[in-house]
Amino acid sequence: MIRGFVCFFMCLSITLGMAQDKKQYDILRQKKSAKIDGNLSDKVWEDLDIATDFIQYSPNLKLQATPDRRTEVKLYYNDQGIFLSAKLYDDPNQMMSQFTTRDDFGEADYFALILNPNNDAQNDTQFFVFSSGTQADALSSPSIGRDFGWNAVWESAVQKTDFGWQLEMKIPYRTLRFPKTEIQTWGVQFRRHFRRERSDYAWNPIDRTKGYEGLYHGQLVGLKNLEPPLRLNLYPFTTGIVNTVGDQTSTDFKLGLDMKYGITDNLTLDATLIPDFSQARFDNVVLNLGPFEQTFDEQRQFFTEGVDLFTKGDLFFSRRVGSAPSGKVNLGENEIAQNRPDEVGLINAIKMSGRLKSGLGVGVFNAVTESTNVRVLDTFQNESRSVEVEPLANYNILVVDQQFNKNSSVSLINTNVTRSGDFRNANVTGALFDLINESNSYQISGEFKMSHLNLNQDEKTGFSSKLRFAKISDQYQFSLSHDYADKKYDINDLGLLFRNNFNNFTARASYRIFEPTDNFQSYSIRLFSRYSQLASPQTFTGLTLYSEAVATSLKLDTYGIDFRMQPGKQYDYFEPRVDGRFFITENQTRIGGFLSSNYNRTFAINLRARAETFFEEGRDSYGYEFRVRPRIRFNNSFLMEYNFNFEKQINDRGFATFYESEPVFGERDRQILTNSISANYIFNPFHGLNLQLRHYWDTVLYDEFMYDLNPNGRLSENRSLPKTALRSNPDINFSTWNVDLNYSWQFAPGSFLTALYRNQLFTNNSQALNNFETTFTNLFQQDIQHTVSVRLQYFFDVNTVKSVFASKKS
Repeated sequence: MIRGFVCFFMCLSITLGMAQDKKQYDILRQKKSAKIDGNLSDKVWEDLDIATDFIQYSPNLKLQATPDRRTEVKLYYNDQGIFLSAKLYDDPNQMMSQFTTRDDFGEADYFALILNPNNDAQNDTQFFVFSSGTQADALSSPSIGRDFGWNAVWESAVQKTDFGWQLEMKIPYRTLRFPKTEIQTWGVQFRRHFRRERSDYAWNPIDRTKGYEGLYHGQLVGLKNLEPPLRLNLYPFTTGIVNTVGDQTSTDFKLGLDMKYGITDNLTLDATLIPDFSQARFDNVVLNLGPFEQTFDEQRQFFTEGVDLFTKGDLFFSRRVGSAPSGKVNLGENEIAQNRPDEVGLINAIKMSGRLKSGLGVGVFNAVTESTNVRVLDTFQNESRSVEVEPLANYNILVVDQQFNKNSSVSLINTNVTRSGDFRNANVTGALFDLINESNSYQISGEFKMSHLNLNQDEKTGFSSKLRFAKISDQYQFSLSHDYADKKYDINDLGLLFRNNFNNFTARASYRIFEPTDNFQSYSIRLFSRYSQLASPQTFTGLTLYSEAVATSLKLDTYGIDFRMQPGKQYDYFEPRVDGRFFITENQTRIGGFLSSNYNRTFAINLRARAETFFEEGRDSYGYEFRVRPRIRFNNSFLMEYNFNFEKQINDRGFATFYESEPVFGERDRQILTNSISANYIFNPFHGLNLQLRHYWDTVLYDEFMYDLNPNGRLSENRSLPKTALRSNPDINFSTWNVDLNYSWQFAPGSFLTALYRNQLFTNNSQALNNFETTFTNLFQQDIQHTVSVRLQYFFDVNTVKSVFASKKS
């Protein structure tokens, strides 16, 4: 009891000590508004308190800013929003000011304003202004980090000066969530980044050795009688599209509307009422030889913005909404399925989310997709029929998340997919907790999830859990965790799970420095081990050991080396594609390393290489990969990067196909060659060009004879089964090409004109012996798909429209 009291007292003292050290800024209300032009000449900035005396927190801790790089910040507020000005002293000849697109930090200095209206140390709204004039913004919390998918409409302007640079910002109240109370105290922080040396300074000191950075905010006091505005923002848009494939041309014209509406002071409704994702980029497709599905990142803005609550428990994979149809087509004799679609049309989608002053977060997501049919043709009778492969479907998520103690939370999440008719329905429920002690040194977290599938004539219920204990502060850190999922656990109607049926134990340890040494600005060492089992039957499947060391020199060049080994026998129960069968490998070993030179230089380069082999009797298999990625920043507007990646696997062994219902393996050589170019020409912070070009070539060449998978998990060559006896040749020559050229112009706050040109080519055949020249020539003999689209989106703030009519009336 005495020991518990002493621990409680020490933690309380630490917490109170942190609170007592917080700086305060007493903000004043003004009647007038400054013109946001970066000039700082408006009289409204006179006689305001100055926030200064910034302290470095990276790479050094508690280093006072010198007078020649001091920062002076002023704030005031009125009925429109929060206004800020800053003078940022620096040597103009050393400042970095690369032009980039929004949310791209590039090689530029920046200033950041962080506001937390709830003052809960967990839910920040961050606004960044770069010395180039570009903006970035993000929502931030301990559970998600920074979410730059969130975009708000606010104003800023920058001017270069003989003492450095200066800026002005206007943060309208519509971008923030706060209650209507007479007197409010917000969390506030100002940060500054010097790109040339990658140093960071903060107004209220930050101890990055422990705790989320929100714990170290200062306080914004003096806010009185704030009126949360009507938060209704409309984004009407129109898109014109021209598609050409071979000699076939089609056109389309779309009108749509996205909306953001503040239901309460803290809850926001986002809706895409008439969706249009025609300007989403092509996916970087690769050849997938593994047993698990190939996935791609989300590129539709509605599904990337403000989804932090919905990602709790990893139960939401947004690409499921509008993905390929889930139903199968039972074909009769002489029947073929024609034009099976790759995706299902989205009718509409909404999401409501927010967090109350009490720390309670609520999220509701709902999307509806349309019924989709496939045409089935009887080639003998020349008759066709229509088969529904995806009915009208509803996707729903409900999240409740309670935060407390400035660093902990408990959550409940439910996902549901309901399809009309005799199609599968799915329901998943998860309970999560994340507990951190008051001194931010130890963490206990856990997840308990249950899935339920209604398969028309059958039901399936599965369970999964995760427990983790970790030391999360100071130089030495470690964690112990356990992950479990039974054979029936399935979340893939709305989530993403590559495999179930596992029972894994994981240990991690790391060491890192927080201040530079005589040779390094930073370095870290990580160790990892995982003991893997099946959940049912409970049997050993493998052991993985991994180590990594990464260091950054004083010249800001970064080096790394890693080593991975799976000692002894590893039992792969998924490669055979048959339940209960397994494939044994032994002593797979891999070593790799990388060099990333300082991006501040005009020319920089990334180099990465790895080699792997198996120390296994009777197996001569090895592989290697190297990647070269040079980049040139010609000036502050023009950046070009080339990526060359080559991968070779010799005598690799893996699943090839089925023969008479039995899995057939093969020994194969595989070669992957990827060439890509990205280039940006940014004219100014409001418009620029972006080019992405990629060619991917992958060949797989099997030996003449195939292998049988024996019951003991070993392979034996079958001399009576040449690959020519298989139903189809397993050799592969896979090649893709795509170009994406995009022009974007922000002609008014939140309003954009974007023009996009794309083309795409694809081939997949068995001519694995063809060389690069032949393959490339054959690729461009295919019908190329050309797409041109122009999209105009305008931002309407209903409050602005109301004020215009009010002023005209007066």
